[in-house]
Amino acid sequence: MASLMGTYYHNIDGKGRINFPTKLREVLGVPFYVTRSIDSPCLTVYSQEEWDKLSEKVAALPSSKSGKIERWLYSGAAELKPDKQGRVLLSQELRDFAGLDKDIVIIGANNKAEIWDKIRWNEMNASIDMDDLLETMAGLGF
Repeated sequence: MASLMGTYYHNIDGKGRINFPTKLREVLGVPFYVTRSIDSPCLTVYSQEEWDKLSEKVAALPSSKSGKIERWLYSGAAELKPDKQGRVLLSQELRDFAGLDKDIVIIGANNKAEIWDKIRWNEMNASIDMDDLLETMAGLGF
């Protein structure tokens, strides 16, 4: 699968629909899957292939660990199939979790996409410690 890249600014309409970027849809394929992010106040979007990989990894965990993860990932998850205009419907539960009201940012993040509230996205970017980021990149040989 090609990497998902780019930053796209969109709005949520009154029915909870967003226009999902064509470039990301082309890489994700149809259907794709959305759920609550584990490490950020945003939504994470997976292709069928990545969703299946994630599901296999979770299923391989001991049941003492998998239960919480399964409940978190799957209870809020949805299969998305864009309409003819490229719009997808996000449930109220998912919109509430990520604080999505009107202005949103959809980003490509390598093997997944993320959907952020625009204000939260800007706050998260402003909080990045560039020295720490550069140190991590140096550790990777860059």
